[in-house]
Amino acid sequence: MLATPSPPLFRRVPPEVWVGLAWCVAAAYPAVLLGGNARYHGGAAAHGGLSFTLATTVVAFAGAALVRRLPVLAVALLFVAAFTETDGWAADTQVPPASLLAVDVALCLITATRPRRSSRAAFALVMSLLVLHIGLVHGNTVGIFTGTHIGSADGAALLALVAWLIGRSMRQNREHAQALSTRAATEAVTAERLRIAREMHDTVAHTIGIVALQAGAARRVIDTRPERAKQALGEIENAGRDTLAGLRRMLVALRQADGETSATTPQGLADLDRLAAATTAAGVRVAVRRRGEQGPLPPEIDLSAFRVIQESVTNVVRHADTRSCEVLVDRRTAGEVAVEITDRGTGTGTGRGRGTGFGLAGLRERVGLLDGEFEAGPRPEGGFRVAVRLPIPVEVNA
Repeated sequence: MLATPSPPLFRRVPPEVWVGLAWCVAAAYPAVLLGGNARYHGGAAAHGGLSFTLATTVVAFAGAALVRRLPVLAVALLFVAAFTETDGWAADTQVPPASLLAVDVALCLITATRPRRSSRAAFALVMSLLVLHIGLVHGNTVGIFTGTHIGSADGAALLALVAWLIGRSMRQNREHAQALSTRAATEAVTAERLRIAREMHDTVAHTIGIVALQAGAARRVIDTRPERAKQALGEIENAGRDTLAGLRRMLVALRQADGETSATTPQGLADLDRLAAATTAAGVRVAVRRRGEQGPLPPEIDLSAFRVIQESVTNVVRHADTRSCEVLVDRRTAGEVAVEITDRGTGTGTGRGRGTGFGLAGLRERVGLLDGEFEAGPRPEGGFRVAVRLPIPVEVNA
């Protein structure tokens, strides 16, 4: 199995750690910048020195620990710790934006990872406290909106808004990626179901045609030629067993979650003679001709070529009103395999028209997925012709 790639660093590190690191950076920033002489208008040292600093740090780390469980309370504790550390409660003190780094990081992570209700409540709390603080510093709230006072506290509010917008963008990107992943998974499931439906149709339709033909023959001769009726019933039994074996192989392949190849060889051109023999025994002789080197083919090319022949022969049995058809497998042209099925029948059932019938439409789609060419239509001299060319990948030919 493929190894699961490691998530990015942002997801490997818990939000609590990011917030704690942000608090440490905010607390150490003044000392690093000013050589240990930084004081925010008295700061924590003016209120009790080291013990007071440790107390605010404990409050800050308590808030960091609650980021995922109680996001609004976590932001409140971080805000209180930041204001206490910088003496931001004083009426004349501007709180530097850097001191609220932990608050901004917490707000960003909460917005990105928590429910919208929690992120909006945390954002409203931070902005409300900052607006009140700006009003406290300016002495009134009028200057906040008239622009007559601009200071570092205003920058703190702007950074909080930017942090919230960044978190909101991260949330939207994650939700968009999840929506794309869900859509891709749904489309993959739908495509796989369609492929399985085509496989089931190709496998079952041929057998049903053979069974119907043999059952009709047995019903007509059961009284006059019981040995012929017995032979027809035997052919019905063999066709049923072959179909069950094919369905079993398909189910085994679908159940292989580890991606290993099934021990049972899947159907391909190697089964062409058996298909011809079963159809001939049902009353429609299939003449198989091969040209060129009949080497191995990629599994998808091999299976698709066989399905084209199987569906076309089934249409001959059901719609052509003829007793014979011819199958040609041509490998003379390098880089491709050509398959042609012709008959001289006169039938005009729904499976015989160009592009009509579920079988031909499914074959056209299958061939198109492999970048091949598909032709189906009446022959000028009478009868019907199906021709397919499938390109072989370069790495197989090399």
